[in-house]
Amino acid sequence: MDTLIERCAGLDVHKETVVACVRVPTRGGGREQCVQTFGTTTAQLLALRDWLVAHGVTRVGMESTGVYWKPVYYVLEDAVECWLLNARHLRNVPGRKTDVADAAWICQLVEHGLVRPSFVPPKPIRELRNLTRYRKAQIEERTREAQRLDKVLQDAGIKLSSVASDVLGVSARAMLRALVAGTRDPELLAELARGTLRKKIPALREALHGRFGPHHALLVGTILAKLEFLDEALAQLSAEIAQVIAPFTAEAVLLRTIPGVDRRTAEALIAEIGVDMTRFGAAGRLASWAGWCPGNHESAGRQGSGKTRKGSKWLRTYLTEAAKAAAGAKGTYLAAQYARLRGRRGSARATVAVGHSILVAAYYILDRHQPYRDLGPDYFRRRHSREHQMRRLVRQIEALGFRVTLEEAA
Repeated sequence: MDTLIERCAGLDVHKETVVACVRVPTRGGGREQCVQTFGTTTAQLLALRDWLVAHGVTRVGMESTGVYWKPVYYVLEDAVECWLLNARHLRNVPGRKTDVADAAWICQLVEHGLVRPSFVPPKPIRELRNLTRYRKAQIEERTREAQRLDKVLQDAGIKLSSVASDVLGVSARAMLRALVAGTRDPELLAELARGTLRKKIPALREALHGRFGPHHALLVGTILAKLEFLDEALAQLSAEIAQVIAPFTAEAVLLRTIPGVDRRTAEALIAEIGVDMTRFGAAGRLASWAGWCPGNHESAGRQGSGKTRKGSKWLRTYLTEAAKAAAGAKGTYLAAQYARLRGRRGSARATVAVGHSILVAAYYILDRHQPYRDLGPDYFRRRHSREHQMRRLVRQIEALGFRVTLEEAA
């Protein structure tokens, strides 16, 4: 095979060690291979960088091993061109599984141009990604704590969630704190209701009569304290995200023109795919990278499963939430698309299709710096002529066993 990269390196990255293999040309026209092992501390990684620069390496390939590749990549990216490689593309010949062999194999794949780099966003986007992902994790943790709270209340016979729409609202929290403090009288607890909830005081008195014991008080008090901590943490994270995303405010505003995409979703989309769409080159490539398009599995003329491939679980979560929100936005193309597909393919596939449309729209919005333009809820009807729709409806009625006679209305 032809040598495409004259001076390249392959790194086999682990938690505490990095095995580096360098392949460079010799004076006789051949190839020389050098292997050395380094640690993963910052000092050792700087030594690795100096060693690669001394050999004149222009491209480094490394496997995406958990999170251990990140410090290595971040130290080397300013000195040499770094390629993060998909582990599924680096399978070696069976029987040759050692750290040195892995590093040499990665180096040869890079040398002959047999691999492609994975998308690694620039530093500002990486910082935003860390913040949005952690915020999402805390939002999910808050949801779990709220569910635990309701389970404890159900165990104590307190049916507060059956009357109050929000168990974590101002009135509900006041009642829960009173329960933790030792108040058990339903009359006194119900009087803590505020606003519109006061209309339900008789129902509250009945719902707050239960078997709330000391261990329930301990559990509820602990959960309430954790929820308060999570609320404060989420507020701090959102404030920091607002500062970090400030350079990309225009892009976030444009993304929010898509039905189903709110402020948090727009921030998360920018954190996951960035704002430079030239890194993908086409909307289809972005969808393929995200694992949000039909799979392609054909063998011997037979088409296999079209299941979507694996992609970023974070991006999948954001697109799923946006697709479900868009499906409920009446009078839009995305809602019509969801309703059209749900009856034929089911809600899960309809959600994937709408999420794919949102991702494609996000690509063109970021690439062209233009707001979203809705095709309208009647797009699927307008795209075919009147005669085409007439013939389709006639065929459907005839398939039911009826004879159709058409007459032009006055």
